[in-house]
Amino acid sequence: MPDHATPTPPTSAPPSLADLQHWTWVMGRAQQMMMEAGLAAVQPFAAPESPAKPADFWQSGLQMWQKLLDPEAREPDPRDKRFRADAWRDPWFDWIRRSYLTIADHMLAGVDRLEGVDERQREQIRFATNALIDALSPSNFAVTNPQVIQRAVETKGESLLKGMSHMLADLGRGQLTHTDRTAFEVGVSLATTPGKVVKRTPLFELIQYAPATDRVLATPLVIFPPWINRFYILDLTPEKSFIRWAVEQGITVFMVSWKSADASMKDVAWDDYVAAQVDAIDTVRELLDVPAVHAIGYCVAGTTLAATLAWLTARGEGEKVASATFLTAQVDFSGAGDLSHFVGEDQLAVIGALTPEGFLDGRYMAATFNLLRGRDLIWNYVTNNYLLGEDHAPFDLLHWNGDTTNLPARWHLSYLTDLYRDNLLVEPGALSIAGVPLDLRVVKTPTYVQAGREDHIAPPESVWRLTEMFRGPLRFVLAGSGHIAGVVNPPSAGKYQHWVSDEPADSLDAFVATAREVKGSWWPDWATWLRGQDAEEVGAVGPRVPGKGALPALGDAPGEYVRQR
Repeated sequence: MPDHATPTPPTSAPPSLADLQHWTWVMGRAQQMMMEAGLAAVQPFAAPESPAKPADFWQSGLQMWQKLLDPEAREPDPRDKRFRADAWRDPWFDWIRRSYLTIADHMLAGVDRLEGVDERQREQIRFATNALIDALSPSNFAVTNPQVIQRAVETKGESLLKGMSHMLADLGRGQLTHTDRTAFEVGVSLATTPGKVVKRTPLFELIQYAPATDRVLATPLVIFPPWINRFYILDLTPEKSFIRWAVEQGITVFMVSWKSADASMKDVAWDDYVAAQVDAIDTVRELLDVPAVHAIGYCVAGTTLAATLAWLTARGEGEKVASATFLTAQVDFSGAGDLSHFVGEDQLAVIGALTPEGFLDGRYMAATFNLLRGRDLIWNYVTNNYLLGEDHAPFDLLHWNGDTTNLPARWHLSYLTDLYRDNLLVEPGALSIAGVPLDLRVVKTPTYVQAGREDHIAPPESVWRLTEMFRGPLRFVLAGSGHIAGVVNPPSAGKYQHWVSDEPADSLDAFVATAREVKGSWWPDWATWLRGQDAEEVGAVGPRVPGKGALPALGDAPGEYVRQR
């Protein structure tokens, strides 16, 4: 890659004593401002005809003091991980906690009472308010977190020095660290399913995985992961790998590994990703001499797969895809969740300013996704690793989460404006690929749609709307957990659950009303459904073995693109 493909993070000098004193004052003042907020925190939100609203704040404050004097009422909410430690039961720190939570509740209630704003604006204000509330939690500051004080006393200040070392290292990298970065290595402990790269283009590598059974389904599977992240989310450690599991089910699996964007990709647009999906489909069909493939699209690659199916159908080539599986993918963005708060004109202008060389540094996108779950993915690590000085624990999924990829600027801006902001994909003919107008309603491909019940990136209500667009046979499955853990849930783990229903439903609520809960992973349900499309098998020989067909092996899986930064 060119030298400028991965920007050199700015170096950071250690802060001076004056700087530390200043920031200590800032943090303490922030806490003081919250505690002094009182009437001012709620009065701007109170309607003129609702003079009793500010009194609610003081009533809550009085109740808080009454609870403080009652030892039986000091138990922190067990659902709030920030305040689980016994140290928060101390009367002084319990009062700090209750003060914070009381003011937080009234700030959010004030958002609900705002007048003169539409619902979209209200949701943006609520999102920003929640982010501010999470940032100002007393657990995030050394002087108001009893655990931090205890640890500092026990270690004679060593924990604070260790935490500062972690913080300065992250400042130097320009990215928050979530896990031990030395614990995993791609191709060694992650992405280890045997296979070969059989094709390489300027946009993607095509990986074919070695068969693990003597016979395999005649129709192969092509997986399109999101290019926002590395493909090995579906090939983590062997026991968590969807790819390895699928191969063991007797499926010939191909994976697209996207190239992380650099300046050479400044003109790459959505048309290019659709063309790449078609290219991969045709390559596999020709290599194995089969009429069609099964396809999986995850997240944004699922959105693109929907466009690819519409494009192929409009050209009379829809039969090239025997079935399509969509993992947490959206096509109707009218209810797209918290990411829709980042598509205002100001935010788009910032993104434009961040991409002078034609690509967006993946660290910015990582920070955005972290912000969507700031309490878990930002402040939890600020407390544990900076304030408490704890070492980063090894966690394969978080290693993947921090393995960022760069995005083509032109594609990224069009994705945010055309889909998230303007929701054009669901309007027949509003978008075109290579001059062909798209209409999702013409797609008759058998479809499997998976959504995550707790998904904050692609909310299940939004994913459900895909079922209202296509015209072919369709199966919808609601999985437990969210955008990642809801997908990466191997049967052997015995975790979570999923819901299925054989009854017709015209809404997600109607589906839930008739669905039955099934313990564990949804993967076996999908495998049964896939075999139900076509159970014909062939021997796992010849071109079914990577490198033994018309395409010679270019290298071992996981390939070169997944390692490029």
